[in-house]
Amino acid sequence: MEKIISYPISLIAFVLFLLTLVIFHPIQWICLNVFGYQAHKKSVDYLNFCLLRVGHLIGNTYEVKNRDCLPKDVPLIIVANHQSLYDIVGIIWFLRKFHPKFVSKQELASGIPSVSYNLRHGGSVVIDRKDPKQAIPVIRKLAEYIEKHKRSAVIFPEGTRSKNGKPKEFAQSGLKILCKFAPSAYVVPLTINNSWKIVKFGAFPLGLGNRVSFTIHEPIPVKDTPFETLMERTEKAVVTSIKI
Repeated sequence: MEKIISYPISLIAFVLFLLTLVIFHPIQWICLNVFGYQAHKKSVDYLNFCLLRVGHLIGNTYEVKNRDCLPKDVPLIIVANHQSLYDIVGIIWFLRKFHPKFVSKQELASGIPSVSYNLRHGGSVVIDRKDPKQAIPVIRKLAEYIEKHKRSAVIFPEGTRSKNGKPKEFAQSGLKILCKFAPSAYVVPLTINNSWKIVKFGAFPLGLGNRVSFTIHEPIPVKDTPFETLMERTEKAVVTSIKI
């Protein structure tokens, strides 16, 4: 019954979602090329605010836990499980004070209004998942960027989205590079719950009435923690809080 009811609601939501992306694409261009980084960032923030509001149309609600525990004026490496596109929308808006930048697959860097432009020009980096050697200098560049500007990098070490909420094995390589070249950073484990339910039927229609939560765990200082310990603590914090 939910799936049947969702068809007309999802159609409206998709139209509004796409319209938002199309409208904000020239806004981003103007903000960046006329007013610079800060204006562009604001445009991206409010793009994702609008996308979250589109999510309200299908009954989504959002909760962020422990945001006050995040240290300020230091680089952050946010390590999260990955369940859907809405993970990224939520992270950009709810953690906007920390200027989140993403390690993204190169397929998203072209052809998508607003999204591709921000990936290419907003400080995020794109990698070719078929070429691990190419990823090393790219991720290093991001690490050096957040170290210099005291911003945040977001990495999904599962490598791909979980279709049913169950976590996949965490890869170490990307996080290891970020830690090596952003030594003053704090690693922030982040658990995302229930965003997979938005796409539980596939791309269309959308699941209705989802309570999406973002749980921030205790930040771990990179310089004071051996990488093996840091990796173990991070994965354990993220995975043990996932609710299936």
